[in-house]
Amino acid sequence: MYELRFAAPCLFGLEGFCANELRYNGFNNVIAENGRVLFSGDFNDLAKANITSRYAERIMILLAEFEVFSYDELFEGVKSVEWEKWINKYDSFPVQGSCLDSQLQSVSDCQKIIKKSVVERLSSKYGIKWFDESGAVHQIKFLVFKNRVSIMLDTSGEGLYKRGYRADANDAPIKETLAAALAELARVRSNHFVVDPMCGSGTILIESAMKALKIAPGLKRSFAAEKWSQIPENVWIEERAKATAAINRDCNFRAIGYDIDINALNVAKKNAEIAEVAGRISFVNRDIKDFTFDNDYETVIVNPPYGERLLDVDEAEQLYKIMGEKFIRDKGKSYTIISPDDDFEKVFGRRADKRRKLYNGMLNCQVYMYFR
Repeated sequence: MYELRFAAPCLFGLEGFCANELRYNGFNNVIAENGRVLFSGDFNDLAKANITSRYAERIMILLAEFEVFSYDELFEGVKSVEWEKWINKYDSFPVQGSCLDSQLQSVSDCQKIIKKSVVERLSSKYGIKWFDESGAVHQIKFLVFKNRVSIMLDTSGEGLYKRGYRADANDAPIKETLAAALAELARVRSNHFVVDPMCGSGTILIESAMKALKIAPGLKRSFAAEKWSQIPENVWIEERAKATAAINRDCNFRAIGYDIDINALNVAKKNAEIAEVAGRISFVNRDIKDFTFDNDYETVIVNPPYGERLLDVDEAEQLYKIMGEKFIRDKGKSYTIISPDDDFEKVFGRRADKRRKLYNGMLNCQVYMYFR
């Protein structure tokens, strides 16, 4: 099998996390770009990346990249791709994508041109004019950015942030990939005691536990490329076996989540059970006003509700003030807090030891870290 080139799109701000993880896991030619990370590998690497990546949104095969200033150039460039290596006579091949800062600005027109081009190429190879597309889905993705187009095949299907454990969620839940990044910024390790005083549906705690126990986030879910005839079934079996063998349940990780909403806590418990980390996490009905520390060493990670999400600005800032009073500066205590509020540090009561810019959906946020 020849080497493939992959693109792993990710939330803005997570490119470094994603690239470092890929390098740590042994992938080759890793290059971080705005909003995505490129790397190389074979079919086993394709499966491994889908199963193990905590920060990528999906794993895509990068089939071609070229400059494009007209729809004719787009048509011919797409037609030159060896689609017959990937798409069989009966496979489905829908087209999705986006256009940014380019002469080609119509997404719908680009979709039609790409679809027509792929059909023409496959028609000439298979000697048929009509494709019923009743087989496995090979989602074609395109990105036209500054007059350069990337043509890709999505191997993941549903986004990789959908780990499979979140059966239910509270209002405005944090994305799993972002929660994993917060756990990384907080330097969660196998011996940590993690606390989320406003845990909602438990995502931050579950991602922390999975990181500490080295549970691959995609271990229990399926991927679109598993149904592709071009990829041997054994690669998925092999990579799942490796990921299962890497799990470390012989560690001291523990966590506790507090919330004032009983229904949210019930959801969190259910999600933790599905993720198979329920034995590591306790959930308690408690208001942030009653927050206290139970251990000498605690890693606090929290995504508090704020004006754009659940509360008005005044209510959100009242929470920040309470947090500033409760989250004392003390040996063995660290705090990682994400917020879009530019006045957070002022209301909280002290400047962060370190800050990191991340996006929570479309919200431009700062992660405030206190550890000194």
